[in-house]
Amino acid sequence: MKRNFVTSAQVADRAGVSRSAVSRTFTPGAYVSPEVREKVLLAAEEMGYRINRLAKSLLTSESSLVAILASRLSEPFIATQIDALSAMLADRELQTLLLNSGARRDIAAMMNLVLEYRVKAVIILSGAPSEKLVEQCLKSRQRTILINRVQESGNVDIIQTDDRTGGRLAACHMIERGYRRLAVVRGASDTPSQRRRAQGFVEAAAEHGLTVRHWLGGDGGYESGRDAARELRTSNAVDGVFCTTDRIALGFLNTCRFDLGLDVPAEIGIVGFDDIEEAGWPSHALTTIRQPVSAIVSAVASILETDPSDISGHAHVVPVELIARQTTRP
Repeated sequence: MKRNFVTSAQVADRAGVSRSAVSRTFTPGAYVSPEVREKVLLAAEEMGYRINRLAKSLLTSESSLVAILASRLSEPFIATQIDALSAMLADRELQTLLLNSGARRDIAAMMNLVLEYRVKAVIILSGAPSEKLVEQCLKSRQRTILINRVQESGNVDIIQTDDRTGGRLAACHMIERGYRRLAVVRGASDTPSQRRRAQGFVEAAAEHGLTVRHWLGGDGGYESGRDAARELRTSNAVDGVFCTTDRIALGFLNTCRFDLGLDVPAEIGIVGFDDIEEAGWPSHALTTIRQPVSAIVSAVASILETDPSDISGHAHVVPVELIARQTTRP
């Protein structure tokens, strides 16, 4: 048996009213008499009717869908952003269309999907491909919000964490606590965010007359930190390490403690970046640079509230702060 959705015409017949009365009943701000509203709502409840928001958006050109494009969805900081962004959108009666750009190689097909849904905006998170995808959004005059990504041209909204300042905070914190043989560890993907963080760290160290060793490898996750710890500590080459994500830092930390038998923070200090939930667990107590997700979400919300015809692009810089815990000396 074929299953069909209940239509507004069927609700109108059941309630004994016009289809326009049904439409007005489910349109915020539209006038309908209390008697008619009661009839429509009762009929809709009995029949299990729900409005077709996709069809409505096609008629009004006002979509309630916001697309979020991301990759590596299992990464804690990416997952936290998606959770917070989708909650913010729901509070504003907007719906989330989540697209895993890491699961599809056909970026053109993904872009067509976004444009066919005529979404209100596209939010592209750090690490999601690709430059061509962003260019297609802009060519189609699609409102596009980039989070921790860089776009050289085009009128695009950009939200960027103050990564370089975060790197500087990490270096100054370590130097003040007596660490002198410094290293920075980042993944081989070498994203713009990680490069900026490393650059800030190196700059601040140089101002104190210190050079910094660089370790680059792996996918930028836990394993990168594990491999870096085994390599850098084999020769006792470093006593202070800045990892450009918390996931890398946790791999480095646990390898130092449990595989290499090192005293953290007495023998080696470790600072991460992001302040994911696991960083604050007592078992880790990781010193890190916090980039507040709430500030990122607030910036997205403010952009969505601006005139949709304004395609001039907006820029927001999200401040960071150092959270001192137990992986660096007090």
